Amino acid sequence: MLTNWIPPDSLAALNDGFVVAIMLEAKEGEAEALAEILRVLTEPTMAEPGVKLFLSYRSPTNRSLFFIFELYANEAGWAEHEATDHFKAAIKELIPRVTRRERVPFVPFL
Repeated sequence: MLTNWIPPDSLAALNDGFVVAIMLEAKEGEAEALAEILRVLTEPTMAEPGVKLFLSYRSPTNRSLFFIFELYANEAGWAEHEATDHFKAAIKELIPRVTRRERVPFVPFL
């Protein structure tokens, strides 16, 4: 099995919750500003009680593309995140800098 290297308790915790997958594409000249917004957003987001994991990734082949993996305890954790001051401040700065923002929620099915 692909996940046999992950301790069972850790695997169960990672496969229990509410996931949001986000793809962002920065406008020309805005990629570094977008990267900084995500960097600043990470610490307060990880401190939220409903957040299990908040990981930002950047494409090595297209530096304007970002992917964010968010794992919440439940859907309410996502709603609580979107109500925080740090999220609202980040979105205010982020939206004008992107050409694409796709957010797709997922729940475990196995």
